Amino acid sequence: MKPVWALFLALYLLASPAGARTTKTDYPACDLTAQHELVGTVGAEITDLQQAHIAERANILQADIGNARKARRISQRLADRLWHKVEGVRTNTNTLKRNQAFLGAAERAFYDRQLDSIAGTLCR
Repeated sequence: MKPVWALFLALYLLASPAGARTTKTDYPACDLTAQHELVGTVGAEITDLQQAHIAERANILQADIGNARKARRISQRLADRLWHKVEGVRTNTNTLKRNQAFLGAAERAFYDRQLDSIAGTLCR
């Protein structure tokens, strides 16, 4: 009788979220320390290093949102909402850059906090 009980326990643990769980922190966007250290590439319409940083983070976050959706870890509704929030940050950054000569450290920190918040929703 004991081997059967052990088999059921093993199957339960493998099927349960605790046993079969793959963490969402596997996404690059979930490693906030690495994300804050990113250096984007300047070129084309991106002419500022701070703007390039935000663009690079936005690209990574949107890719992770797409991957999470494909893996069915998040709903389509949540994926759409997160995607649009990231796109809003990207648009605001580009608009601010067009209106100013450069993005300052304060603007970068503000947009980093917004992207951190979005990543927090994805990675929890």
